[in-house]
Amino acid sequence: MLDDSFHVYDTTLRDGAQAEGISYSVSDKLAVARLLDELGVGFIEGGWPGAMPKDTEFFARARTELDLRHAQLVAFGATRKAGIAVEQDAQVRALLDSQAPVVCLVAKSDVRHVTEALRTTLEENLAMVADTVRFLAGEGRRIFLDCEHFFDGYAADPDYGVRVLEAAFAAGADVGVLCDTNGGMLPLGMHEVVSQVSRRTGVRLGIHCQNDTGCAVANTLAAVQAGVTHVQCTANGYGERVGNADLFAVLGGLVTKLDRDVLPAGRLTEMVRVSHAIAEIANIAPDTRQAYVGASAFAHKAGLHASAIKVRPELYNHLDPAVVGNDMRILVTEMAGRASVELKGRELGVDLAGRPDVVGRVVSRVKELEAAGWSFEAADASFELMLRDELGSGGERPFRLESYRVLVERRPDGEVVSEATVKLHAKDERIIATAEGNGPVNALDRALRQALEQMYPELAMLQLVDYKVRILASSHGTGAVTRVLIDTGNGRREWTTVGVHANVVEASWLALDDAVRYGLLSGGL
Repeated sequence: MLDDSFHVYDTTLRDGAQAEGISYSVSDKLAVARLLDELGVGFIEGGWPGAMPKDTEFFARARTELDLRHAQLVAFGATRKAGIAVEQDAQVRALLDSQAPVVCLVAKSDVRHVTEALRTTLEENLAMVADTVRFLAGEGRRIFLDCEHFFDGYAADPDYGVRVLEAAFAAGADVGVLCDTNGGMLPLGMHEVVSQVSRRTGVRLGIHCQNDTGCAVANTLAAVQAGVTHVQCTANGYGERVGNADLFAVLGGLVTKLDRDVLPAGRLTEMVRVSHAIAEIANIAPDTRQAYVGASAFAHKAGLHASAIKVRPELYNHLDPAVVGNDMRILVTEMAGRASVELKGRELGVDLAGRPDVVGRVVSRVKELEAAGWSFEAADASFELMLRDELGSGGERPFRLESYRVLVERRPDGEVVSEATVKLHAKDERIIATAEGNGPVNALDRALRQALEQMYPELAMLQLVDYKVRILASSHGTGAVTRVLIDTGNGRREWTTVGVHANVVEASWLALDDAVRYGLLSGGL
């Protein structure tokens, strides 16, 4: 277990699961819990047993299926209901039945919510908090108290929320968590309120921030600087409305900016892997622009940036990407200069040292093609082929197209079938191949590989993984231009190629041609 002086508390499985579009199965929740434990968080909130059947099942299965090395499971629930003895409250009993060693109770700390939502008295609410904390603590549970709507309540009545905290700690709570439930706080105000509450109570405080102002991470870090030692976050910022404080951005800030040793040694480098794995389980595409762990977090496009990075990478990186398990990438676009091309070549394993002539030609070629609608920032394989062609290191083309033809037939039964025929030359032979597909591009892809597999049997492993089409406005105003991006894989790795033409089939052919050529010439297979 980590030093208890600072808590990293994850609520992905409860608060994060309230995000629109997320619905975890119990098996999903177990898988997420394992990933969070691998990262090294201290507490994993598994859900609300008794209120949610799925969460009740999660805690039951967790007892035999989870072997946590770093984290403790937390059961979330409410204080006893008004007018009911705590021993008789079914929800409170469910928290005990979960057998979680830690319980996080949610309590009203805003007088308006007590009187209007709970419809009880302020004194009864304090008794509900004290009774529930005392009862669960007496059963050997560690208690954290989430003070719901604390900041809105503090603005309306700066005394009542403090009384809730005092009642909880007098009954045996370990941490009082100040919740920005509506997400309306800004960092300076957050720091001021937390500082005041810390001075007034002298108890251990935590923070839970929603992201409605886009400040959840900043507010969390501001609260830490004001004295809290317990942070509640969700993986990738998942959560109600626009989400919660992003666990990975908070961890990045705590460790690399505030020098807080809050994870086991070597675990920070697991952030990218864990972030993307949880996104996969949630069935949500990773946010490429996510701080620290996004694919674009250390991607550089401007030529001015690349020129400085060539001298010293840290000049345009706020930290070494490897620290958080990420990589720096150079994007080659019409904005690219000579330094961008040289750095991208180095990234792709193509040595351009001492070849200013090649670099100059590539820069000119990129600008010319991008003006015509091509885009290489997402098509590294096509760009690498360009580099190798200019260097003369690509060797002889493994095949040369003579012609292709694509037909689309709608049959009497309503089935639509495409047929493609390709004629090409490979290894001094002329080859003709015909194949059917569920669309023109699929048929063309099959015909191409069928023709080449006679000479290159390793192409049988090739798979078209993804196909994207974008219609671009013509710069000449005479019609549309089509850009096609194709992701190709072989079960071990993937690469992306691009083709652009006014005809979508020709644009697709150009991308397919690059995809197969890259696989054959660059060891992709």
